Amino acid sequence: MVPTRDKTARGYKYMKLLSFLQRVSTGKVVLAFIIPAIIVYFIMLLYTIPQVSAYAPGINLFDLSPTGYSFEYAIKLLDTLGSDGRELYLYRQLPLDFIYPGLFAVSCSLLLSWLLLTTQKTNSKLFYFCYIPVAAGLFDYFENIFIVSILTSYPNVSEVSILFASTMTIVKSVLTTAFFVLLITVVILNLKKKWKRSRLYKLEGTY
Repeated sequence: MVPTRDKTARGYKYMKLLSFLQRVSTGKVVLAFIIPAIIVYFIMLLYTIPQVSAYAPGINLFDLSPTGYSFEYAIKLLDTLGSDGRELYLYRQLPLDFIYPGLFAVSCSLLLSWLLLTTQKTNSKLFYFCYIPVAAGLFDYFENIFIVSILTSYPNVSEVSILFASTMTIVKSVLTTAFFVLLITVVILNLKKKWKRSRLYKLEGTY
């Protein structure tokens, strides 16, 4: 009986969180979080990542390797970056990458909830998909923690650290991809429903 009770309690907590998410999912709130997320993302994409990558041309950084990386690949990257590249990675790129996952998780879960509210009832199971960007953000943090550990322990890097970091990168990438596929699907369904509604209004107007 205890496991069943615990399961019910957890389900209630998840529903309570979703209910809160639905209440705060407005266009203004979504913009308040998504704009900073986009700004931080483009600072990394256009400024800090190219700076670090310049020390290792042709070799993707850990964050940019969605299919993961081997121990040999990781060591090659670390060696090629050199002390200056590793320092730039650790003290310029990663601080921003510790801000971005939280912004991504909050803004994207709010965005998805806001879009679903236009077509779904509040008790719809589809709202559980709002946890996907939250999970992606958490695994991004785990990835960053392991990357910090790898950079600070160089040259005495353990294979276990690389394995865990690579796993976190893969899971983060899968969850992020799943979110964007889901987001595109929801947007298309919303547009389709609006088109059907507008067509219905036009047909009613002819009578």
